[in-house]
Parts: sequence; C-alpha cells; structure tokens
Amino acid sequence: METVTINNVYALLQEMNHRLKTIEVEVQELGGEPELRPEYIEKAKRIMKQKPIHIGTVNNLRKRLELE
Repeated sequence: METVTINNVYALLQEMNHRLKTIEVEVQELGGEPELRPEYIEKAKRIMKQKPIHIGTVNNLRKRLELE
C-alpha cells in the first residue's frame, strides 16, 4: 500500500482544480444557444404555414392513427 503524503494530496488537488477549470471553460463555450441550420428554419416556416388538423379527443387521435 502506498503512503499518502500531504504533498501527494496537494498535487492531486491541483490537478483536479486544473481539470475543473478546463471543464468550466468548455461549458461556457457551449453555453450559448445553438445555431439553427437554415434548412431547418425554412422547414419550420413551411410547417407553420400549413393548415392545422383539429383532432378533438384522444379517441379521435387514435382513430386517425388507426390505433383502435
């Protein structure tokens, strides 16, 4: 079994601190809102222009999807 000294613990804590700072920087870089690809924006606009389908109830939805 290896003897653990204060210096070993200190070195491990420094390494952990460095890794946590690296993770924090990466999270901040990823933190912004992701950009949408233009083709998805166009697809969403086309879908929004479509006439909505009124289902009414869950039973009507099941009938429409032929689940019953």
